[in-house]
Amino acid sequence: MKRLTFPTGFLWGAATAAYQIEGAWDQDGRGPSIWDTFSHAPGRVYENHNGDIACDHYHRFQEDIEQMKKLGLTTYRFSFSWSRIFPTGVGKPNPAGLRFYHELVDALLNAGIEPNATLYHWDLPQALEDQGGWLNRETAVRFAEYAAFLFREFKGKIKLWSTLNEPNGTVVGYVTPAFAPGKNDPSLHMQVVHHLLLAHGMAVREFRNAGMGNANIGIVIDQWQRVCETGTPAEREFAANETDAYYIGYLDAIFLGKYPQSLHDRFSFEVRPGDMELISQPLDFQGVNCYGRYVVYTDEKGNVCSRFDRYPRAMYDAVQKIREYRPDVPIYVTENGTACPDVLGKDGHLHDQDRIAYLRDYLAELHRAVQDGADVRGYYCWSLMDNFEWGAGYSMRFGLQYVDYETQERIWKDSAYWYQTVIAANGFDLEEPLDASGGGIQYAATLVQPEKF
Repeated sequence: MKRLTFPTGFLWGAATAAYQIEGAWDQDGRGPSIWDTFSHAPGRVYENHNGDIACDHYHRFQEDIEQMKKLGLTTYRFSFSWSRIFPTGVGKPNPAGLRFYHELVDALLNAGIEPNATLYHWDLPQALEDQGGWLNRETAVRFAEYAAFLFREFKGKIKLWSTLNEPNGTVVGYVTPAFAPGKNDPSLHMQVVHHLLLAHGMAVREFRNAGMGNANIGIVIDQWQRVCETGTPAEREFAANETDAYYIGYLDAIFLGKYPQSLHDRFSFEVRPGDMELISQPLDFQGVNCYGRYVVYTDEKGNVCSRFDRYPRAMYDAVQKIREYRPDVPIYVTENGTACPDVLGKDGHLHDQDRIAYLRDYLAELHRAVQDGADVRGYYCWSLMDNFEWGAGYSMRFGLQYVDYETQERIWKDSAYWYQTVIAANGFDLEEPLDASGGGIQYAATLVQPEKF
C-alpha cells in the first residue's frame, strides 16, 4: 500500500454546467439557447429528454452548496448560462438571471468554496444562432462583450475564469447531427473552431483590460488522443487527422499561434491578420478535461473507426502534453469521471466500486505527473451530481450523487464518500500498483462511457 499525497493547497472540486443542471429554462426572463431548441426537437436527444427541469439547481442551489460543504469541496466549477443573463445574447442584462449568479457565488464564498467560472459551456443563445451562430464572426464579438460584462460584474468575487469549455462540444454540433445546433456539415469544422478560439482571444483581451487583480484566466481543452490498434496506413492517417482536428489543433493555436498544416489542407476557413496573435495570448493556467483516449481500428467491413478506451495513463499523458508546449504553465484538471450503470440498492445505497476504481487510477496518474514536476493545482470530478448528458439525456449517470429525477432527491454514492476521504486527507492509499503501461485494473464490462466525439 502506497500513500499518495498531493501538494499543500491543492484544490479539490467537482464540476457542472448550466444547461445540464439548472432547469428553469424559461423562467425569470431567461432566453432560449441552442440546447433548448435542439432538445425540444423530436428525435434529437435520447427518448426526447430535455433540460427543462434537469436537476432544478436554479431553485436548489443552496441545498447543493450544503452538499458541497459536506463533501469537503474547496472549489466548485460551474458555467454561466449566457441566455439567462442576456436573453438574446446582447442588450440589457436580465436582472433576475444576474441575481441568481450573484447569490450562487456569494453562497459559495460564504461556504469557503472557491468559485471557478466558465463563460461558455455549449449553450449559445438561440437568437445568436439565428444570425449564423459560430459560423458568424460577429458571434465572437458578442461573446467578448458578454465576457467583459461578467468580468466587471464579478470582479473581486471570482478568481478562476475559463473562457470556453471543450470547444469540440460546440464544433460537433455543426459537423454532425448529434449535438446542438445539429448542422451536420463536416466542411464547417475549422471555421467554427477559429471563431470559437477568436472569441476566447477577445475575451482574454477584455480580461486583461479589466484589471482583474489576482484573478486568473484560462481555457479548457479536452484530451482525446487517438492511437492505432494495428497501425495500418489508413489507421495512421485517420488517427493523425482526428488528433489534429480535435486536439492538437487547439493546442497549436493557443500556444504556438498557428494551426497544423493538415487542417489548412483539409478545410477552407478564413483567418484574418491579427487573429492568431489574439488567440495565442499567454494564459494564467490551462484547463484539462481527461476521460480516456480513443483507439483507432479497422472493423470487419474494412472501415476505419475509433472506440473509447478507459486508460488511466491518458491523465499523465494529457498533463505532459501541455508541458511540452509550456513547461511552467499551471494546470487544473477541470473534468474527469465516468458513467456507470448506477442502480440504487434495496438498502437505499448505491455501491459504485467501478467508479471508485476509475477515479483512483486516474488520480494516481495525476499524482505521478505532479511528482514528475507538473504544476497541477486542482482537480474537478465530473460531476457533482447526475445530470442531463446532452444527446444521451438522462440515460448516463456521471455524478458523485445519484439524482432521483422524480423527487430531485440527491443520494450519495459510495464514490462520494470515497472522494470525501480523499479531500480530507489530501490524498489516498493506493492499494494495488498500476501496471507498467498505466492501464490500471480491468473495469467491469458493464461500465458505460459516451462516444463523445
